[in-house]
Amino acid sequence: MAMTIAMSVALTMFGFALPAAAQIGVVGTRIATCIAPMRPELSARALMTDRDGFDCVSPQSALGSGDFDVIATHLPPGLGASGPVALRFASVWLDRASLDVLYADGGIARVAMDQRSITAHLRLGAMIEYNLPARTAPITGLLWRVHGAGNVRGIVLGPSIATPIESARSDLTLGALYAGFGGLCLALLIYNLALWRALRHRFQLAYCAMVTALAIYAVSSSGALAWAFPFIANNDRIRINYLMLALAVVAALSFARSYFEERVYAGWVGRVDRAVCATMLTATSVFIAFAPLAPGPLDRFYNAAFALVLLAVVPVMVRAWWQRSNYLWLFALGWAAPIAFAATRLANNLHLVDYGFWIDNSTLIAMTVEALLSSLAVAYRIHLVTLERDEAREQEIAARLLAATDPLTGLFNRRAFLERIMGRHDDQLLLLADIDHFKRVNETIGHDGGDEVLRVFARALRSSVPADALIARLGGEEFAILAPATSTLSTSSVLDALRAERMPFDLSVTASIGACTGPLANDIDWKRLYRRADLALFEAKAAGRDRARHATVATAA
Repeated sequence: MAMTIAMSVALTMFGFALPAAAQIGVVGTRIATCIAPMRPELSARALMTDRDGFDCVSPQSALGSGDFDVIATHLPPGLGASGPVALRFASVWLDRASLDVLYADGGIARVAMDQRSITAHLRLGAMIEYNLPARTAPITGLLWRVHGAGNVRGIVLGPSIATPIESARSDLTLGALYAGFGGLCLALLIYNLALWRALRHRFQLAYCAMVTALAIYAVSSSGALAWAFPFIANNDRIRINYLMLALAVVAALSFARSYFEERVYAGWVGRVDRAVCATMLTATSVFIAFAPLAPGPLDRFYNAAFALVLLAVVPVMVRAWWQRSNYLWLFALGWAAPIAFAATRLANNLHLVDYGFWIDNSTLIAMTVEALLSSLAVAYRIHLVTLERDEAREQEIAARLLAATDPLTGLFNRRAFLERIMGRHDDQLLLLADIDHFKRVNETIGHDGGDEVLRVFARALRSSVPADALIARLGGEEFAILAPATSTLSTSSVLDALRAERMPFDLSVTASIGACTGPLANDIDWKRLYRRADLALFEAKAAGRDRARHATVATAA
């Protein structure tokens, strides 16, 4: 079921949505920016008129944290003159900001941005969108004055100008993608929780925890959380992003630890894994608690912990290969894409790769690809576990059979025979058969030959009794046969079968039989019935052997 839903979502995302989504995040017209440390003594008009001191070449991340002026360059001619337009840019860590809009007629409009208003203007994809104030004159300048920029990714990222139609199309497309991703997460949760309830494997719970954390992360990082809780501060929403991504990573490590065989995580590999999880949780806790004080250094600490997670995957894979794990190839297939996307995201966080909307939202792609393959990995893991369980069950049954069976003849042993005959309140016919002069047989053809005689004797008993009879070797050369008194079992048919059986070395082997009838409700009945049958067997021996005797009233006395 999960595979089917995942494939449908993937087809929707990549087969149909990508052409339209190719412009997501850069809806409309991209605009370039230049940056300078904030000069509060200068007015917005002065900064937009004389642009000296702005850096248009250096990457934003190289400027560190602080207060900055960011000015837009090369705006489209006639901007805003033909209809309403919106300014879009990515959500980043900042305390507050303002946007000054310069018009061709010299007028300036200001839009104030604090934590609450930024949340109110978040669109899907965590893009901040402000409708620029409309005037008859076109817009000729844009200036952001940013206070308390953490600059962990940048100061003003991915700015663009969009029309209302372009903005609505972006929300609709992203809404379909995130809804599909949410449906996929829900299907995976139901699928794995149902399997866990039936099979109780730990890795299924770890996988459910990971999917839950990623689903919440998607809601938060997409900006949808701001729609549900418009009163939340934007920086608090970002802190939730960090928390949920860290919990998803720790759950993924827990999933891997319980997915592989225990030998893969034995020794130092398991200790490294636990240390990495502790480091990840520590870095996250420190960031959440103290990010307002130093967002840049704490973000680097968080990214270092994330890098340790990726590095910790290497010894696990090497150990799994070295230990010939049954699950390595499928785990690697299912998690190659998430690891690759995580590495790309980390490179972007470390400013080794330029910002991109799909890099910033790579979790959506990675989780979709992973879901397609990890469901197969989980199913394969369960298949192997089922085979192991079936094999263990077969071994257990075989062990029980060995414990209940005489190893030489394959008949029930004394203990198993007694377990099966008790509780019979109707009359039962008990035959005790004993091979005549078995000591001479061993002396004549040796103990190996004597063992073969016992096996042939057991085969003759099986062939001469009805299907509902129980046969056991009580010990040595003594055998017992039990059947309902109303069955066709008879001493004569047993003796005839024994006489007709060809023995090793054409040796002539006979047996004597003692028979008795009575109930077998409990152990007292068994002792009584056995004693009477044994006395009848003694009478058969005394009468010349190779014959049967039934217990009589005199025998019972």
